[in-house]
Amino acid sequence: MMPAVLLGIFGTMIGSFLNVVIFRVPAGRSIVAPPSACPTCGSRIRGYDNVPVLSWLVLRGRCRVCRTGISGRYPTVELGTGLFFAAVTVWFLHTHPLAAEPAAAAGGILQLVALLYLAAISVTLALIDLDTHRLPNVIVLPGYGVGAVLLVAAALLTGNPGSLVTAGIGMAAMFCAYLLMAVIYPNGMGLGDVKLAGVLGLYLGWLGWAPLAVGAFAAFVLGGLFALVLVALRRVSRTGGIPFGPWMLAGAWLGVFAGAPIAHAYLSMFGL
Repeated sequence: MMPAVLLGIFGTMIGSFLNVVIFRVPAGRSIVAPPSACPTCGSRIRGYDNVPVLSWLVLRGRCRVCRTGISGRYPTVELGTGLFFAAVTVWFLHTHPLAAEPAAAAGGILQLVALLYLAAISVTLALIDLDTHRLPNVIVLPGYGVGAVLLVAAALLTGNPGSLVTAGIGMAAMFCAYLLMAVIYPNGMGLGDVKLAGVLGLYLGWLGWAPLAVGAFAAFVLGGLFALVLVALRRVSRTGGIPFGPWMLAGAWLGVFAGAPIAHAYLSMFGL
């Protein structure tokens, strides 16, 4: 449990940074400079007021200088990212215990790092897509390079090159499938979704055929059910724009966490 607790705390710090990325990247602003400041009075946020979650609670959700309210979304992202990191760590160490041999253990750690990276960009992309209906290339495209480097290194260290084959197939299959859908129905599928599909296919394929199949299919089930609920409640028209990126990400993580048991249960229904 200790690794999960430590990485959960680290996740809240990452969540604090993700708040900056979510706000600044869609606006085309640097995520490095200028330092974070109150948007109302312009006062720079000091380090002691930038402790994830706790600072917001201590300040009662208000700027220290002008007392303007600070959105509860900020601590929610920080806490949510921390819990996400902890959950990924618990799941990974339960399903992929680290080997005693140093090289294999290092490979396992790299796999965990790759999944935590995916968790971080999942939070970022889901919220940006909800806000702007965009999936910025500056966040999506590095997912290919980072994922490839970490997973190839993990494969070499653990002696599991077969995972690279399924990872490559998953990446190509999901990218091509989404590209075909974007060509057939461009109003319903954007190129951002296509690029993200390849990244998700890379990770899901690495984990195996069951996570890949469940993760790819679950996006349409979850997104479709949500759309039907909104239409039934008249919160959106049948032709209204609903960002699909968050459902791609939710489906992918369902595939990560529960792909194998879901696939087994489904096949068991047919005696397979």
